[in-house]
Amino acid sequence: MRATLFFAFVLLPSILFAATNTSDSFGDLVKEFGKKNVYDHQKEVRIAALKKQLKQSAVADMQGQFNISNKLYDEYKSYQYDSAYVYATKLLTISQTLHDKSKEDFSKIKMGFILLSSGMFKETFDSMQGIHVQTLDSTVRMEYYSIKMRAYYDLATYNNDRHYTPVYTATANKYIDSAIALTKPNSYDNLYLSGYKDFKNGLNDTAAVIFKRLLNSKTLTEHQNAIVESTLSNVYQNIQQPEKSIELLIRATISDIRSSTKETIALFWLAEILYKQGDIKNAYVALEHALADAEFYGARQRKVQIGSLLPVVASEKLLFIEREEKLYIRSLSLITVLAAAVIGVSILLFKRNKKLKAKEKIIEKVNQRLIEGTKIKEDYIGYFFNVISGYILQLERIKRSIDTKIPARKYDDIQLMANNINIKKERQTLFNTFDQVFLKIFPNFVEEFNTLFKKENQIWPKEHEVLTTDLRIFALMRMGITDTEAIAKILEYSEKTIYVYKMRIKAKAIIHGDEFDQRIMAIKAVDINARP
Repeated sequence: MRATLFFAFVLLPSILFAATNTSDSFGDLVKEFGKKNVYDHQKEVRIAALKKQLKQSAVADMQGQFNISNKLYDEYKSYQYDSAYVYATKLLTISQTLHDKSKEDFSKIKMGFILLSSGMFKETFDSMQGIHVQTLDSTVRMEYYSIKMRAYYDLATYNNDRHYTPVYTATANKYIDSAIALTKPNSYDNLYLSGYKDFKNGLNDTAAVIFKRLLNSKTLTEHQNAIVESTLSNVYQNIQQPEKSIELLIRATISDIRSSTKETIALFWLAEILYKQGDIKNAYVALEHALADAEFYGARQRKVQIGSLLPVVASEKLLFIEREEKLYIRSLSLITVLAAAVIGVSILLFKRNKKLKAKEKIIEKVNQRLIEGTKIKEDYIGYFFNVISGYILQLERIKRSIDTKIPARKYDDIQLMANNINIKKERQTLFNTFDQVFLKIFPNFVEEFNTLFKKENQIWPKEHEVLTTDLRIFALMRMGITDTEAIAKILEYSEKTIYVYKMRIKAKAIIHGDEFDQRIMAIKAVDINARP
């Protein structure tokens, strides 16, 4: 009887969620997951200080602005793609203003790194065109070769084709050789690149020796540790030592967390290996955090990878629970005297199944957000390029006209051209185009927005309007632009005016506080399931 009770109340529940072949270090990783906010806060404090420096720097001090923007780029490059892109663009703009070709090439290389990190191969190669490689400083040239090397190795892996993969690998080998030639002997870059080349060309034993030497040096930063450990884990995968590979990936992920690195592959690789080994529980935990990091960073390729594996793991987890439930029921049929134990454990299983179904709903919502976010980005990227290309053509026509009139001293004609540029009309056209694109994505926005108000306080566009200024403010919020300063700049108002607009409108709503903002963000885009 005692043995039966021990089986029913102790062994069986532990079997249901026992991990198989998982390193004890996974517990340490779970603890680090709980400290993410602490590490991220430290990074945000550094970023805030740099932004304050940039804001206080003199407009005429372009060199100073360039240096601070570069520091901000470095903080963001493995943390958040969109912000890194902003500062890479700023570096490019400043360098062009200074007519400094070396700085322009430097900025293109920075842009190439984050585009590659986000999984955009074509854009990476496009962004790095026109660089005068031989005029670059040796450190910057090494970075250029390293990015090209990584891009071609990644392409070789991605294509996995017997025709193209050898070509891409050979090209990557040439670039990595050029990068190694520019490094100092026994430096981190020299050793890592040498080991990485050996690994990519199948020399696993040689690569392992180099990577172990780097890790034993105890001089690496957290980010460098993560890079070396995750690469060495691949070496162990190649030589069929999965337990060592898992241990290294856990250590790499811990280093990524401590350095607030969101552009990370180690956690996804860890989840894949755990899943293949049957450790569904920990694979699911790893994938959840990997998806959160990918969404935060904005890594398109990584979100696709995770999005394809997460439902499979979740399904396996459900099947695992169902199989164990059947085993449990069969076992209990042999011990009918323990009817109370059957009821207790059944209730436990029911609650766990309920939690699992709740998580499945969360997964479904996450997938919907990913699809909706993709649609919004697709439509607005198209809109952005159409508008910008139109303005570029207009500027090009004006420039050609001015170039013609200046030699002829037709200054009155030039003044007339300037007077004919109606900034107010151009801005209104821009707002009108934004409104139309927004309502294409959120066709029910106005109607659903007005359900938050009594009839006498509802806001409806007039016959000649698409959106009013009030509606446009909250349309920008629904697009994810919640910063008052950013909204004010877009709409050409002061921050105080935007704040007054928002407070005045919220005061008339039938719901208040955070619930009002949540209801705005809950307004759905056009039916994403109806897309072709």
